[in-house]
Amino acid sequence: MKISIGGFSFFNMMRAGKMDTFGYLESSKYRYHLDTVDLWNGTFAETSQDIFKLPDESYIQKVREALDEKEMTVINLAVDGAHLWDADPEKRSMLYGNAVAYLGIASKLGAKSVRVDAGDKQSVPLTEEQFEYTVTKYQDYCRRAAELGLVVGPENHMGSSQSPHYLKRVAEAVDQPNFGILLHMGRWSEDAEMGDGLVAPWVYHTHFDGKTVGSEQAEQRVRTLLDAGYDGYWGIEYNAPDNQYTEMEWAIASVKRVLQKVNK
Repeated sequence: MKISIGGFSFFNMMRAGKMDTFGYLESSKYRYHLDTVDLWNGTFAETSQDIFKLPDESYIQKVREALDEKEMTVINLAVDGAHLWDADPEKRSMLYGNAVAYLGIASKLGAKSVRVDAGDKQSVPLTEEQFEYTVTKYQDYCRRAAELGLVVGPENHMGSSQSPHYLKRVAEAVDQPNFGILLHMGRWSEDAEMGDGLVAPWVYHTHFDGKTVGSEQAEQRVRTLLDAGYDGYWGIEYNAPDNQYTEMEWAIASVKRVLQKVNK
């Protein structure tokens, strides 16, 4: 089955100094027997004033060597500290530079796709200036990403991106074949019952969390995506408060159970 573990799933262990990027790779491969990873730059990028610093070249090379050694594929690189919209023009420029740099890092890691958020928590209420800037920059990223063989796009993560109508509007306006949406299933601020379906045609990767994987709607969410032609991975981004190794075993088994029921 096409299953991956989002790097943020072990955030609490990382914060406690019990996990790092290489431990995450080891766990995915040898504890959970997965050949794919769903990287988050928060596992290897230092932060300063809520901004993720770019990792140095030598570190990225070490991560690539670890991936190659284990014959693992990076399905997605989720990038924080590179979202498009910020009210401060100077910060927008800095964030743009980070996003462009991470496209290059994703290519060096052999990633298939890159998540770059549309905005942060302060990106609401939405303005036309914000919308036009977002569309223009995603078109720019798509052109750059196409040269690297990457898909790029936002997640319904926070702020304005938690509106399925907004993400649908952005996707239609960007209108690039390698633009897509990382769907965190059910994570909407409005019209949650129809949100997944509205953006389904553009979904390139998915995230279950602890709530969605065990919900009564899990099977229907999967069917909605399959009916729209989705053939990607079913990622799990579940940062359990404790017992994270065991909780991830439960989450993986639960996703497998849902997929088996849907595919009967």
